[in-house]
Amino acid sequence: MNAIQTRGLCKDYQVPVKRPGLMGAFRHFLDGRTRTVRAVRDVSFDIGKGELVGFLGPNGAGKTTTLKMLSGLLYPTSGEVTVLGRVPSKRENDFLRRFSMVMGQRTQLWWDLPARETFTLNQKIYSIPEREFARRRDEVIALLELEELVDRPVKKLSLGERMKAELACAILHEPEVLLLDEPTLGLDIVMQEKLRRFILDYQRRTQCTILLTSHNMDDVEELCQRVMVINDGQLLYDGSLEKIVRSYAPDKLVVLGAARKLEAGQLSPYGEIVSLDGTSAKLLVPRQKVSQAVGEILSRLPIVDLAVEEMPVDHIIRKVFLKAASSGSGAAGRGLLEEEDGEERKEKDLHERSVP
Repeated sequence: MNAIQTRGLCKDYQVPVKRPGLMGAFRHFLDGRTRTVRAVRDVSFDIGKGELVGFLGPNGAGKTTTLKMLSGLLYPTSGEVTVLGRVPSKRENDFLRRFSMVMGQRTQLWWDLPARETFTLNQKIYSIPEREFARRRDEVIALLELEELVDRPVKKLSLGERMKAELACAILHEPEVLLLDEPTLGLDIVMQEKLRRFILDYQRRTQCTILLTSHNMDDVEELCQRVMVINDGQLLYDGSLEKIVRSYAPDKLVVLGAARKLEAGQLSPYGEIVSLDGTSAKLLVPRQKVSQAVGEILSRLPIVDLAVEEMPVDHIIRKVFLKAASSGSGAAGRGLLEEEDGEERKEKDLHERSVP
């Protein structure tokens, strides 16, 4: 059963059209001309119960607008959306008690009060029994290392500290659907890793459905097996992270360390030279030729250290955006989604041929 479902989801904004100068402002005051900007274009997807999905896109792509429609904060211009079988914009109590959202630039914590006070307020709003509330509160405080922060006024917390408190507050009522917009924003590397582990453990334990947006590709790699890529308001890709890596990263990165200085002529037969600095080098080698190339490099060159790595996911996603920009979002989106369908058809055909 799907926890989230959208069909042909669109959102338009009316943006003022102003001419320059004082007279331009005066004319706009009189005629009030506007133009239509489509922030989300015909977006359709299903997310099953218990899935953890990454939602990727550049700034202004339509991610946050989509999340706001899923939460009921915005009405769609057209299309349909249901979350837990409810229409979010109706803001029904049954829906609101089973859903939560964390946005990096917005706060549900009371600014002048300690976070602990907002936790207690949410207990009353969601009617959480006292014993159960105390258990959940103490658990998230310990796991997110909030012991020294929850009694400090929210306005005196750093951005990273506030994000941890926001997440704790959002899950106290154990929602069935959780929307996370940039959850590791403002956190140091160590705390980012702890927060990712916490989100993953929480999702596995509660089977909560999570839709996560992030510009931090480490979040996506560690948390999400499925990703959706959006650009210019249109869904470009919806499928496994592994498949998009395979489609947009036909090469692997071979990192070399040698006992003696390496020359370009020695390395060029094996792949594209990304960097060469004395005894260190990086090569891009086609996936299907990696084993052969590595064997020849080790037998012919004075190599003391060698590693084969995947291309960074942020590099791959950047290639998706560049393809969309060069060919137009609509065409790129259809191409990517058709490519995904083609891969699934191939797997299905192979499976059917293997069954006696």
